[in-house]
Amino acid sequence: MLSDDLNACGDLLRRGDPDRFLAAMAAPVAARRVLFPLYAFNLEVARAPWVTQEPMIAEMRLQWWRDALEEIREGGVVRRHEVVTPLAEVLDATGAARLEALIEARRWDIYREPFADQAAFERYIDDTSGSLLGVTARALGPADEGVSRDAGYALGLANWVRAIPALEAAGRIPLVDGRPEALRALASEGLARLGRARAARRKVSRAAGPAFFPLWQAGPILARVRRVPGAVAEGALDIAPVRSRLTLMLRASTGYW
Repeated sequence: MLSDDLNACGDLLRRGDPDRFLAAMAAPVAARRVLFPLYAFNLEVARAPWVTQEPMIAEMRLQWWRDALEEIREGGVVRRHEVVTPLAEVLDATGAARLEALIEARRWDIYREPFADQAAFERYIDDTSGSLLGVTARALGPADEGVSRDAGYALGLANWVRAIPALEAAGRIPLVDGRPEALRALASEGLARLGRARAARRKVSRAAGPAFFPLWQAGPILARVRRVPGAVAEGALDIAPVRSRLTLMLRASTGYW
């Protein structure tokens, strides 16, 4: 049985991040006690900059989560909250400190300035998706940091290119270079890092494996971008639902994420 707080986290994911919700539901129940609060935290932080048009209010929302992480990191009294309370039960000081980089990266979402350069874009993907996957894997069991970073980058990039039409509609400039050849190169780099992570799968313990389940769509999405870069602007990157579910079930059942 999951607690009321964990069920609340799961419901947040079901409504706001269905892909990670499905990945968590494919994991053992014991792993969901880690996955639900970490993924719910990520969802709440990710949407904090988008629920208001006022930058100062968005900054305050992110600061609220930064303060919550500080309470967890210091090991004292932690505020009562349906996400923070179960998060504090699975997150240690090291994990909390690393997630502060995720919050800092999300400040980019508040404003309309483009990324300074390609390095800044890659750092954003690493600090958001890479940090989340790395912290999640570490909370579940032993996992090589390099594998987590490569996998997190590939996953973050796949999710990012899916979001580009919505980001552009909201007035953001999501890419340093949006030309087809640049998109192909970006996708190729993501696929290379995904391949490198999977080649080193033995460095990830079985216990930490569920942290990598959200990768189930990353390969097909990035392969399509490389093959048909125009699909990014068209928002035509989603996989057919039946194929998507079957792929997740297969990878979760075999452990070959």
